[in-house]
Amino acid sequence: MDRPDPYAEPRPALESGSGHPSRRGVLRTAGIVVLSGGAVLTLAACGAEGQAGDPVPTSAAPSGGATSATPGAGSSPRASASPSRAASSQAIKAPSGPSVTASRVPVGGGVILDDADYVITQPTKGTYKAFSKICTHQGCKVGSVADGVIVCPCHRSEFSIVDGSVRRPPATKPLPGSKTTVSGARVYVTG
Repeated sequence: MDRPDPYAEPRPALESGSGHPSRRGVLRTAGIVVLSGGAVLTLAACGAEGQAGDPVPTSAAPSGGATSATPGAGSSPRASASPSRAASSQAIKAPSGPSVTASRVPVGGGVILDDADYVITQPTKGTYKAFSKICTHQGCKVGSVADGVIVCPCHRSEFSIVDGSVRRPPATKPLPGSKTTVSGARVYVTG
């Protein structure tokens, strides 16, 4: 008994008695090619180049940058599809919540968010911190960030941009800190 060659090109079934490939056979072959991630020669149907029944070279590899798999090459459709899934999941995994464009936060300074109760600072290049913008002295909103401190305009309390600690009274408690996450070109307050 002869065994079929596992690397042989799939051929569409012929319509009974016509010598032409059936639509079902062509679609079945195309499905096998797409699932295997390979490229094969398919039979022409519906007036492609050459006579009906002559092989016509066509690319059956999936679009979207996937590479063709050859026996023993070690690539697979799943592996070649992963980069696009990873790219789309990065967009999905971007943090939500208050944020600012990283380039707006000066090194040694900070930005007071208008739409959220946070100050985002950058004590050293690439290190971002977030603190409450509500002063711990009497609940005023801080008004500025300059020279390494966050300043409350009500009674001139000052807080460190590094850890929120009190640098100048009358405040006695530090500004509560929050975690930050950099994603893309933005700094997010995440906790």
